[in-house]
Amino acid sequence: MSTGPAKPPALALALALASAPRRELYSLALYRVLEAGILAGLLFSPLSDMLGASGNQSPMLATWVTVFYLVFSLAMLILGRNEQHLLPIVMIGACADIAVASLITYALPEAAPGVAMLLLFNVAAACSLLPLRWGIGVAVAATVAHFAEYLVALLGTNPDRPLAEVVMFCISYLAVGLLAVQIGLRARRSQQLADDRGLEVANLVEVNELIIRRMRTGVLVVDLEGRIRLANEAATGLLGSATEHPDSDTGTLLQNVAPELARRLQRWRNGWQNEEAPLALAPDQPDIQPRFARLLAGSELSLVFLDDATVVSRRAESLTLAALGRFSASLAHEIRNPLAAINYAVQLLEESREFNASDRHLLGIIHQQCQRTNGIVESVLGLARRERAIPEHTDLNAFAQDFVYEYQQSMSIETDSLEAVTGNRPVSALVDPRHLHQVLTVLVHNALNYGRMPGEPARIRLRVFQLDQRAMIDVLDRGPGIPAAVAAQLFRPFFTTSEHGTGLGLYIARELCRANQATLEHVAVPGGGSCFRISMPGPNTLLS
Repeated sequence: MSTGPAKPPALALALALASAPRRELYSLALYRVLEAGILAGLLFSPLSDMLGASGNQSPMLATWVTVFYLVFSLAMLILGRNEQHLLPIVMIGACADIAVASLITYALPEAAPGVAMLLLFNVAAACSLLPLRWGIGVAVAATVAHFAEYLVALLGTNPDRPLAEVVMFCISYLAVGLLAVQIGLRARRSQQLADDRGLEVANLVEVNELIIRRMRTGVLVVDLEGRIRLANEAATGLLGSATEHPDSDTGTLLQNVAPELARRLQRWRNGWQNEEAPLALAPDQPDIQPRFARLLAGSELSLVFLDDATVVSRRAESLTLAALGRFSASLAHEIRNPLAAINYAVQLLEESREFNASDRHLLGIIHQQCQRTNGIVESVLGLARRERAIPEHTDLNAFAQDFVYEYQQSMSIETDSLEAVTGNRPVSALVDPRHLHQVLTVLVHNALNYGRMPGEPARIRLRVFQLDQRAMIDVLDRGPGIPAAVAAQLFRPFFTTSEHGTGLGLYIARELCRANQATLEHVAVPGGGSCFRISMPGPNTLLS
């Protein structure tokens, strides 16, 4: 689904928090440069008396320490911004700050209070960036270094520094360090929580976007002016490439892409009832059922859902087939009783001596057709109950010839012709003979009805052959053929081109083939006519 270039707010917040240690390191490095600059400026400027440089104990020490600190602070500003090495960078900087402050305090006794005050920020910043133990260590180190410098000065030439001042600064280092450590821990926990929540939100955004993008239902977001702002892949496929980048400054007008859809959307916005009739966007596209909804209450954006009407029809078709399966099973069960009575009556008539040979031949046909009808009923019941086929090793050459003879004897084909074309080599298959007989009956019956040229008799052939270790039977006719658009829907249930057909013959035939692990397909014939091919497993194939 198309989205704008702006990042989600939660993701932007997470990225900002992730850069927090880098900003803090940079701020500390800048403050360190400021400290070094103040020391260097006041020490080497005419205002050096303000720093107490005139009464210092070690001017050379102060000079070298100031120069070192200035170079060190510049180096840390350039190199010390990598948060991947946060611990060593902060520890090295804190140790240098404490050492420089102690040395400057010793070299410039009159600047001791100011230097101690400047060191407070360094200690607080270092403790806030370090873990608990290291942070407390820095605070303790600053306290010890400050008190050690006082002891050295007390034993030296400057014993006049007040002890209370030193104690207060030592307590300040410890207090500020502990407080900064707690603040740093809380800030890092908040940052980690924000990072986790930001990652979860970003993942949810990606998941939602992926779900919407891969939805089979087309989704459009249209503004008040009728411009498409967002479109998922299904909507792009239905409306065309003009909706692939709808998030531009101007957007794509829905009126230019689908005028009828735009008209229905406008009618819905005006308070009209939603039209239930499917909508054809293009000749080569499936019909869609549009639905409309507001994105938010009071929002000017509208959601347009484009449902594929063929999916809805397939669901209805599945429900119809399920109901028809239960009905056909019940009907087939009811047919078995009168069929058994007819068969029994024929058997009694065959025992009578009053019938001649012609009458007995007719009785034989009735008895044979009763058995065949009973087989069809059993097949329908098996198909409705999803019963497994009972495959047998069958010689297709003999089976095709017997089928042709039986069909010619039982059905009046008049001037039409039906023949079996078999080879010299035997062709065996593993198939249920009852199912194969019913499938061939459907195919031959269709060929007799539709596979003839106007004013000419039908010529149907059953060709038996073997291809790639699979047994094949082709049912061919010399009729007008089947258009490609019709051929693509031949095996759909309830599809028929006849006013008197049910559209279930080829569907049941294909289901019977599937029950035998066989396939039934329509094969285009270049010279005209139609060909339906049954491909069956060979005799060495094991049914799973």
